[in-house]
Amino acid sequence: MAHYSIWVMEYAHVLEQPTSLFIYGAHNQGHRKMPYGYVVIKGRGQTAMIDVGYNHAAYGEVLAQSYGVRNWQPPHAVLAECGVAPADVSNIFITHSHFDHMGNLEAFPSATFYIQERELSKWVWAMSLERRFRWLMLGMDPADIMRTVDLARQGRLVCVDGDRDNVLPGIDLHAAFDTHTWGSMYVHVRNDLAAESADSWVFSGDLAYSHENLRGTDPNDPQYIPVGLATGSQFNLIMTADEMVKKVGGDPHRVIPVHEERLKDLFPSRISKTGLRITELALANGETSRVR
Repeated sequence: MAHYSIWVMEYAHVLEQPTSLFIYGAHNQGHRKMPYGYVVIKGRGQTAMIDVGYNHAAYGEVLAQSYGVRNWQPPHAVLAECGVAPADVSNIFITHSHFDHMGNLEAFPSATFYIQERELSKWVWAMSLERRFRWLMLGMDPADIMRTVDLARQGRLVCVDGDRDNVLPGIDLHAAFDTHTWGSMYVHVRNDLAAESADSWVFSGDLAYSHENLRGTDPNDPQYIPVGLATGSQFNLIMTADEMVKKVGGDPHRVIPVHEERLKDLFPSRISKTGLRITELALANGETSRVR
């Protein structure tokens, strides 16, 4: 029995992103669409999210324009497609601190936020470095770090040190240190709540951008290929990819990268009136489909 309904919600996109960002070493292989999205998990009297997107204002807007982001929509418009309002969200799991994942904290006034302690402390350290180290701040809005610290002042921040099981029933957090970022994490949802779950999902954050990161480009000879951007190491990304796939019984289709446009080829989905996609991975008992 599925205890949670799960949707991947696109809130903006880049129409032409170099393939080399998705797949390490894929130079001169053209471009592809890159959705920007977050995940909604609803059930058992809770509404949780994985990441929050960014706010198309101030430096968030500057970063978005520099990356060619189009069709940004605010959370209240995006979440309405699955019958949720931002104030309904009780728990938010931040996979990492890049602007497109952690840049809209203020839109969720009722939520408690979870982040790896190492992710927060290392970005503070990086902010303190001299200008010649500025590559390390690629994709970062320093104001997001300050807003995260203020969540601690409000009593709405939980800094996790490593793995933590059952943050909500059947939902586990797993650290992936020194990978895409210093303190990335992924979220494992055991939707039947069993320890050895048959209905298991992993939400990778940016530990994977695409299907190729998890199974390569040759279906007859699968391999792990890391993403094209790592503050940590490609080795750690590959080992984390293997760990994530094992969490879902060896089925890479159950490891969900929100930047993967081809999720629509695997799961039911539709395009909203604003031109953004909602993809439905699971429905809890009694939940109405949002894509049919």
